Amino acid sequence: MTPADLLSLLEAPLQLDWKNLVMMAVGGVLIYLAIAKDYEPVLLLPIGFAAILTNLPLTGLTDPHEGLLGILFEAGIRTELFPLLIFIGIGALTDFGPLLENPRMALLGAAGQVGIFGTLLLALWLGFDLNEAASIGIIGAIDGPTAIYVSSRLAPHLLGPIAVAAYSYMSLVPIIQPPVMRALTTKAERAVRMPYSQTPISRKVRVLFPILVTIIVSLISPKASPLIATLMFGNLMRESGVVERLTKAAQNEIANVTTVFLGLAIGSTMTGDSFIRRESLLILAMGLLAFVIDTAGGVLFGKLLYVLSGHKFNPLIGAAGISAFPMSARIVQRVGQEEDFENFLLMHAMGANTAGQLGSVVAGGIVLTLLSGGF
Repeated sequence: MTPADLLSLLEAPLQLDWKNLVMMAVGGVLIYLAIAKDYEPVLLLPIGFAAILTNLPLTGLTDPHEGLLGILFEAGIRTELFPLLIFIGIGALTDFGPLLENPRMALLGAAGQVGIFGTLLLALWLGFDLNEAASIGIIGAIDGPTAIYVSSRLAPHLLGPIAVAAYSYMSLVPIIQPPVMRALTTKAERAVRMPYSQTPISRKVRVLFPILVTIIVSLISPKASPLIATLMFGNLMRESGVVERLTKAAQNEIANVTTVFLGLAIGSTMTGDSFIRRESLLILAMGLLAFVIDTAGGVLFGKLLYVLSGHKFNPLIGAAGISAFPMSARIVQRVGQEEDFENFLLMHAMGANTAGQLGSVVAGGIVLTLLSGGF
C-alpha cells in the first residue's frame, strides 16, 4: 500500500464533523422509530438509512450524475415524479363511497386544512419568506406527498425537515389527536349516534366522480391539476372494475417501489449543514402546531354542525377532516367508543377523511396557484 492509498483511507474519517455525526444519529433515531415503534416504517426506514448514507464523506452517493441518492433526487423529486406516482396508488386505495353518501362531509375536509394557512402566517411572522412559509404551512395538509410536491417547487432547500415533519406527525395521529378531541368536546357530544344512509352509490356515480372532480378542480386551481389528476386517475382505475391488474399494481408494486425511492431521495437532503439550523427546529415545531390546529378546526366545525343539526351530528367526526387516511377515521371510532361502546362512527369518519384527502390536494394547488400568479 502506497502512502497515497493510506492517506485516502484516512481522509474520509477526518472529514466527518459534528453535524454529520448528529445527522447520522438522527437517521438512527428514525430507523428506531420505524422498527421499534412502527411509526410510518415504509417511509421513516429508508429516510433514516439515507440520512446516514448522505452524511458519510467521499462516497459520491449524492452526486446528481453518478451517485445513487443524487440520481434519485434529480429524477423523482426535482421532476416531482415520485409524489405524483404515490398519488396514483393512494387514489387506487381510496373508497370515496362514504363521502358520496354524505356530501356534507366535504365541509369537514375543508375545515381540516385551516392549519395550513395559520402556520403559513406564523412562519411569515418568524421571518421566513413567502415561498418558505407556504412550504412549511403545507405540512398542515397532513399529507406527505402533497407537502413534498409543494415544497420541492417552492423551497427545495427545506424539503428534508418538511418531509420528516409531515411523515413523523402522520405516524403520531393516535397520540396527537385524541387529547385535542377530548378537550374540545363534551361527553354528551362524543356519545352522539348517527344513522347510516341506506342508499347505495351506483357504479356510474363512482366512475363519474373522479372524472368530474379532476375537471372542476383543474379549472378552479390549475396548479392542483397534476395532484388531483393522479389521485383521481388511481381512483378511476379502482372504480372502473375493468383494469384490476393495473389497480393492484398501483396499490402495491408501483406504490411500494416509489415509496422506497422517495424515502431515499428525501433522506439524501438531510445533510448536517442543511439540516442542523434554527430553521429546521422551527419547522418541526410549526408542523406539530399545524397538526393541532387542523384537528381543532375540524372538531370546532363539527361542533357547529352539532348545533345546526339539533344535536344529531357527532363533532368528533370533524377531527377526521385531515388527510391522514385512514388512521384519523379509526381514531374517531376509538374515541367515540370510549363513551358508548356500541356507537359506530367509522364510516362517517371515513367520509370526512376522504374529503380531507381531497381538501389537502386542493389546498396545495391553491397555494401553488397564488404564489405563481395563476389567478
